[in-house]
Amino acid sequence: MLRIHFTTGDLNRLRVAARPDPLWEIVNSLHLLQNRQGALVFDPWRREVRAAIARAGLTRTVASLHRLYPCAAYLPDFLTPGRGIPDLETGLDQVLSTPATRMSAELGRLFADGPVPPVARRLAEGDVETLERLADSLRRYYAVAVEPYRDVIVSAVDADRPVRAEAALSRGPEGLLATYEDFAWRDDGVLETGYPVDKELELRGRSLTMIPSFFCIRHPVALADEELPPVLVHPVTPDPGWLALARGPGSGGDARPRSAGLPVAQLIGHTRAAVLEVLGRPMTTTQLGGALRLTLSTASRHATVLREAGLVASERRGSRVLHRRTALGDALMNGGPSPP
Repeated sequence: MLRIHFTTGDLNRLRVAARPDPLWEIVNSLHLLQNRQGALVFDPWRREVRAAIARAGLTRTVASLHRLYPCAAYLPDFLTPGRGIPDLETGLDQVLSTPATRMSAELGRLFADGPVPPVARRLAEGDVETLERLADSLRRYYAVAVEPYRDVIVSAVDADRPVRAEAALSRGPEGLLATYEDFAWRDDGVLETGYPVDKELELRGRSLTMIPSFFCIRHPVALADEELPPVLVHPVTPDPGWLALARGPGSGGDARPRSAGLPVAQLIGHTRAAVLEVLGRPMTTTQLGGALRLTLSTASRHATVLREAGLVASERRGSRVLHRRTALGDALMNGGPSPP
């Protein structure tokens, strides 16, 4: 369990990063390649990326990165130095600028119970050539495992942010924290969430930065060193089928949304079929637009047409409109009989 202790002042200093951090997406995606978590959502991505890694001749490189980025309770903090840095090269510059003493200490902790790989030993010694090779390996991995999906990653974060912003404006910092499903806010000013180890984090007047991560699943992630500027990386896990949607018509890929191959697409059009498909779970207009890379006006127009046809129901909640598929919409998507 992770427990973050807030004072009133700490709550007022809470901030949310506007963009995903490339180094955190590298960390979390490398972890997903080492486990089977979120199989329904990420297995198609795993298959695609493993094939891309092999084609690019990066199999040994990624295996080496797995040693530095194990799917384990501890990860060296120097590998994720920023508080939501949106630019990969800026983040890599900070990694390469890590003092040798700190790098040595963190790598020593990582490999405390086993042999230290040669690359980790050279990094701990501050070898400049090894540091440059690490940066190049991360660039090459990012190019095949993260960058091709950047549009859908950014769209997911863009859809997530207005939900947090509205809660913060209408209900304050506690309302913002209440929007994170994996967190529990206690009356004594403590935020609790599941975690691989038992950990207490005292903010002590420092600003906590919430960083959204597309490849983060199961539980949020904090830095191991409590003296570093505090961050909390939280999931914005997409729906099953996100990869097919990202490869939809006009994307240049072969895969398409499941709806594109169904008779419903011939009846109501590919875009509205895709809207109906993703509304298998409730979404705001902003989330709908982000999921399908539509403008807000276009997403709203398609939702209105589907609502008038009885396929979608819309409900206003404050300043937001929440859309969901109706039983008739389910029947149309699934090819079943109409509801009585």
